[in-house]
Amino acid sequence: MGAEDFKSVIDTNLNGAFYFLKEAATVMIKQKQGRIINLSSIAGVRGNPGQINYCAAKAGIIGMTLSAAKELGRRGITVNAIAPGFIETDMTSVLTEEQKQAMLAAISLGRSGKPEEVAKTACFLASDSASYITGQVICVDGGMSI
Repeated sequence: MGAEDFKSVIDTNLNGAFYFLKEAATVMIKQKQGRIINLSSIAGVRGNPGQINYCAAKAGIIGMTLSAAKELGRRGITVNAIAPGFIETDMTSVLTEEQKQAMLAAISLGRSGKPEEVAKTACFLASDSASYITGQVICVDGGMSI
């Protein structure tokens, strides 16, 4: 992997998340409340061959989530991350059938996830039902990470 490929993915995935968090936190600190939900990936939890840049960025989001949760909690702001696994998206639609079958074999539930399942997790974390949850990484992965 070239340095530019590494930098490009870090700039988009990690730096983009940082700039969002910084702006959102500024508004939420003034409000004295808020919910920040970062999107990581199971690749940031487990790693993935051939994706050092992506895995590093997504692991960085997890570290950023944990630090921000500690920094912002006393200000009434929760900070959590969702780490999706193999979800039916444009990104996974380009995989070969052989690659898809290999992924499914690693998933306890034996199926890929749907975008709605990730969205419902985000809705929960944004709700009052999650008011005492912060600094957590929720793997929406059908058991892929266990």
